Amino acid sequence: MEETRKIYSVAELNRAARYTLENGIGEVWVEGEISRLTRQSSGHWYFTLKDEAAAVSCAMFKQNNASVIFEPKDGLKVRVFGQASLYEPRGSYQLIIRKMEEAGKGSLQEQFEKLKAKLAAEGLFDEARKKPLPLLPQKIGVVTSPTGAAIRDIINVLTRRFPNLGILLAPVTVQGEGAAEKIAAAIEYLNTRDDIDLMIVGRGGGSIEDLWAFNEEVVARAIAASRIPVISAVGHEIDFTISDFVADVRAPTPSAAAELAVPVKAEMETQIARLAARLGGSLQNQVHILRERIPGFRKTMAHALRNGVQQRQQRVDQSAVALSYRLQSAVMERKQDLKRLGLQFRALSPLAVLDRGYSLTQTAEGDVVRDASHLKKGDTLKTRFAKGTVLSEVKKKEA
Repeated sequence: MEETRKIYSVAELNRAARYTLENGIGEVWVEGEISRLTRQSSGHWYFTLKDEAAAVSCAMFKQNNASVIFEPKDGLKVRVFGQASLYEPRGSYQLIIRKMEEAGKGSLQEQFEKLKAKLAAEGLFDEARKKPLPLLPQKIGVVTSPTGAAIRDIINVLTRRFPNLGILLAPVTVQGEGAAEKIAAAIEYLNTRDDIDLMIVGRGGGSIEDLWAFNEEVVARAIAASRIPVISAVGHEIDFTISDFVADVRAPTPSAAAELAVPVKAEMETQIARLAARLGGSLQNQVHILRERIPGFRKTMAHALRNGVQQRQQRVDQSAVALSYRLQSAVMERKQDLKRLGLQFRALSPLAVLDRGYSLTQTAEGDVVRDASHLKKGDTLKTRFAKGTVLSEVKKKEA
């Protein structure tokens, strides 16, 4: 009976081997020394991890190596976490690396990741809370060592770019016991001043232990609480600290922080002069255009003024006629009122009674005589008629 054989293609064999490795071994921690490290333009890293007895190929893709906070290099002993796998096209066994630590630094890396996750969950890394840098700060506060290369680099760059800029150094120790507390206190002190527009916090390069003060929670919270915009400038371009994530802007080096802090004064002056020239030219052009329009404006304004005067003259004339008419009407009404009042007054006057044949008798003193008993013989009386007056003397009274 013919033997039944399972025949694999090369691709099938490699696929089965990859499946066996990934599921049989899975994800593991491996310690060894980096060798033949290559950084591709894609951002991926390829290297060999070896010890005294063996070597294994490794690949660490860009999305994973971005979290590495130190600089990998040949000869460096590291601890990696990854997936045992196989690159099928070549049938080569390899590790796909997810994490990398310096050997012996695992505890620091764990602390870093734990604090980073905690502060990220609180929103301290959110872009929405980051403050914009001022366009042209008048004075910059610098929190760093007074003897390190960082302060020399910052001062050199700042004074070269903007010579008359104010710089205030808040000197601190940047590594060792108590350094984090001193850095936080300096940040808080600068925030009590009203003459600081921008702050640079950082130091030069070093190992993860050297930079560790900038991974401390007390420094991160001081930066987050700062009302003054903060540029974090810790170490070299490949170094990342918690301070970088919390700060409003992260600079790859102290020198780069100084360049981000202020523009070049000469370039600003040139730009201002260019804008001033453009503005002057624009104003001159507008003046020329307006001058050309002046004759037309004058003609239009004269015509409008003449029409306006004529219309106002017509309104004055119309108002005068209307006023004259109202005055005449008012006078006639008043005359009629006076005539009516005169007739009423005449009708009510005692003199109107005289016209009907009655007379008015008064004593010499002018009192009207209503009762003959009030008179005595010899009193002089004045009697008024409708026409004329008669003086008489009392001779006799009759009851």
